[in-house]
Amino acid sequence: MSGTRVVKAAAKAAEAAGAGSKFMRWVNSETGPKTTHFWGPVANWGFVIAGLNDTVTKDPSSISPKMTTMLCMYSALFMRFAWVIEPRNKILFACHLSNECVQLNQLRRWGTWAYLEDQEGKQEQSQKA
Repeated sequence: MSGTRVVKAAAKAAEAAGAGSKFMRWVNSETGPKTTHFWGPVANWGFVIAGLNDTVTKDPSSISPKMTTMLCMYSALFMRFAWVIEPRNKILFACHLSNECVQLNQLRRWGTWAYLEDQEGKQEQSQKA
């Protein structure tokens, strides 16, 4: 019997017996901590934490616009995936929505920095002339 079938069978057995609290029903559910529907998103929160850390500790000049754009695309694709699979993986959706916001903020920081650097360069050239 595959892992998913075992979890489903355990959940059905618990329901049939009428046993368990709301918490135990969640633990034994298709999206509970006994499945990858739970642990996959938990691991993905590392992207969000790393992005938030970079926002606080890194200078915008160190942001790679290409990598940040790819992370935005990755999160957008996985938000869609999390929404269309059955059962819906709301934890994964929330994780990638958060990462999308963090990465878009990083792009904003980089864009502001690049624009200001360009303006300073133009100002220096006009002062030399």
